[in-house]
Amino acid sequence: MPASAEEVALAFYVRQQRIVRRAANEAQAVWRRLPLSNWEAAWQGAAAAGLVGAISSGQAEAAAHADAYVAAVIAADGLDSRPGGKLDPLGFAGVAADGRPLKSLMYESVLEARWLVEEVGTAEVDAMIGGLEKLLKAVTTEVADAGRTATGASIAGNRTINGYIRIASAPCCARCAILSGKEFGWNMGFQRHPRCDCVHMPATLIARSSLRRGHLNRNEVFPTTGRGGARGIVDADKYFQSLSHLEQNRIFTIAGAQAIRDGASITSVVNARRGMYTANAYGRSVRATRDSTTRRGAWFRAERQRAIQRGLVPASGRGFRLMSPRLRPEEIYRLAGSRSEAIAMLHRFGYMT
Repeated sequence: MPASAEEVALAFYVRQQRIVRRAANEAQAVWRRLPLSNWEAAWQGAAAAGLVGAISSGQAEAAAHADAYVAAVIAADGLDSRPGGKLDPLGFAGVAADGRPLKSLMYESVLEARWLVEEVGTAEVDAMIGGLEKLLKAVTTEVADAGRTATGASIAGNRTINGYIRIASAPCCARCAILSGKEFGWNMGFQRHPRCDCVHMPATLIARSSLRRGHLNRNEVFPTTGRGGARGIVDADKYFQSLSHLEQNRIFTIAGAQAIRDGASITSVVNARRGMYTANAYGRSVRATRDSTTRRGAWFRAERQRAIQRGLVPASGRGFRLMSPRLRPEEIYRLAGSRSEAIAMLHRFGYMT
């Protein structure tokens, strides 16, 4: 029986993670060979070349599977692939995602270790461990990014594909959780953070036209698998409910997790972290957010409608201006005198409907 698109995505994810892990192991082996007596000088020689070689090879290998992955998803959908060309894996290797040479990026690990010794007074062995942690973060990020960038390029270059669905691998951060399952056009970049392991799911049809292939059932969890079962997520609410109380607090913050448990929109809670600032309102200093406060923002529109209903502005809403900051969930809990008041404020400030 031919593999489904989901099974293809699972196989691709597992393969990419193995490539990332292999590159990290090679980089760690090079770092471990640095002599404690003169490790910085040693790094400038063979060590630097070894690290750059390990990462470049990993980047090229991760990028080399992109065309096959996109073609396999298309084949699983029973469609014909229409690539505009063939990717060159080497075009995605040898440089960091920000465009600088890999050697420059890797040297930051040496600087980290030296800073720990000279400025913090850390023992040299512990400083080397600190440098290694920074190194591994860079290696895993750069190799995974090369694979993602190549996949994005293959999606853009294949006219059968109109976009992609983002799939997060649990455990993941709050931001990745709310983006997982979202559909993006072929020309939309893939937002990621260091050590992010979210992946593309090529989509032949996206929400702007039709939800055929490219639609993910919100009850499904794929394409990643780990101990205890499936780990891929396409629904942030289901992901949140699968976490322990402690993990909910850690990933979404204590106040944010409580707001979600009280019924607040998980997307609104996470997005409210953007544009946070301190404002003077209600006779005190409060934590607020600029998210959703522009003219097109949902909270701005709700506040304008509230003002219209109260007769403060004409029915057209002309002349309306926000008179109060939009409070963050943690500020709501700090100010609320009761659970009922807190829930009412969550409604008032656009976290619940």
